[in-house]
Amino acid sequence: MNRKFLKFEIDFDFVLIAVTSSLKDYRVCFLINKYLNFNFVKTDDLEVDIYPGSEPVLFSLYRYSWETTETDFFFIGNKGSDGYLVPEIKSADYFLMIRNYIDDNELDTIISSLNKIPEIVAAVKIDPKKIKSRENLLF
Repeated sequence: MNRKFLKFEIDFDFVLIAVTSSLKDYRVCFLINKYLNFNFVKTDDLEVDIYPGSEPVLFSLYRYSWETTETDFFFIGNKGSDGYLVPEIKSADYFLMIRNYIDDNELDTIISSLNKIPEIVAAVKIDPKKIKSRENLLF
C-alpha cells in the first residue's frame, strides 16, 4: 500500500513586538495611543485553550487598524487568568502583534517610539517562528 503524508507549515504573516512594562494593560494602551497617535480599543478577551480539557485561559486584547493600508494592530496581555500566552517569554508583559503589510521603516519607527515612552521598559521585535507556543498567537 502506497502512503502519502500531508505536511504543511503554518504561515505566520505577522510581526510580533514584546513589550515590558509594570503598568496595567489599559494604561500602556493609553500611553501608546498618546505617544504614537494610535486608537487602541478594548475588545473581548482572547480565549486560548492552553490546558486541554479545562477552561480556556483569558488574555486582555485591544485592537487598532490603519484603514489606508489595512494593517491591524493587536495589543495582547502575556499574563492571563491562569497562565502565560507565551510561556517561553515570561519577561514580556504584553505583545504588540501587527498583521498585514507594514514597511520596515514604519516598524522601526514604532519600536523606537515605544522605547521612548518612559513607562515602557523595553520593546523588542520577536521572530514568531522561534517561539515554541506560537499556535497560541493564531486567532
